[in-house]
Amino acid sequence: MRLSLCEFETGASTAGGHRVVYDVANETAFFGAAEVEGHALVWQLDENSEEAEGALLSRRVQIDPYADWVLRCDRIDFPPGGIAYRHTHPGPGIRYLLHGELDVATEGKTASYGTGGAWFESGADPVLATASEHRATAFVRVMILPAEWVGKRTIRYTDSADDARPKLQTSTVYLERPISLT
Repeated sequence: MRLSLCEFETGASTAGGHRVVYDVANETAFFGAAEVEGHALVWQLDENSEEAEGALLSRRVQIDPYADWVLRCDRIDFPPGGIAYRHTHPGPGIRYLLHGELDVATEGKTASYGTGGAWFESGADPVLATASEHRATAFVRVMILPAEWVGKRTIRYTDSADDARPKLQTSTVYLERPISLT
C-alpha cells in the first residue's frame, strides 16, 4: 500500500475511496468524497506501488490487508517551546506543518520543518519533536491505525519517566474511519 499527501492551494474535489481531505481555512476534515474551496490537503491510501505524481510526500506502508484498520486525521498544537518526548505510535502516517517550526529527531537524524513542511513517521521508530521556542506550532496528520486504537490516545513514550512529565501539546481528532483493504 502507499500513503500519499497532496496539497492544493486553490481547492480540491475528491471522489470516494480511502482519502482524507483537510480544509485548512475551516479546520475540518472529510473522508472519501469532498469539495473544498481554497487551501486543501489530501491524503490517499491506495495500492499504487509507484510514488504518486505531484504528491508533496508519498511512502510505501506495510500493513496486513486482512486486519481491521482505521484512518485517523488529527491535529497537534504546541505552545512555544512544547515538546513531544521520545515516543512511538501504533501505525504509520504523514504529517503537515500548518504553522510554526518543529524539529523532529528520529533514526539518528534531526530534520527541521517550517510552515508547509511534510514528513513521514513509521510509527515504530521513536521520535522526539521540539517546537519553536518563540511561536505556537501545529501540524495535521493522517495515520493508519489498527482498529483497536479507535478513540484512544496513540502516543507511547519510550522512557516511562516521560509519562509523568507535563504535556503541553493538545490533540484534536477530526475523524476516524474504518477502512477495508481486501
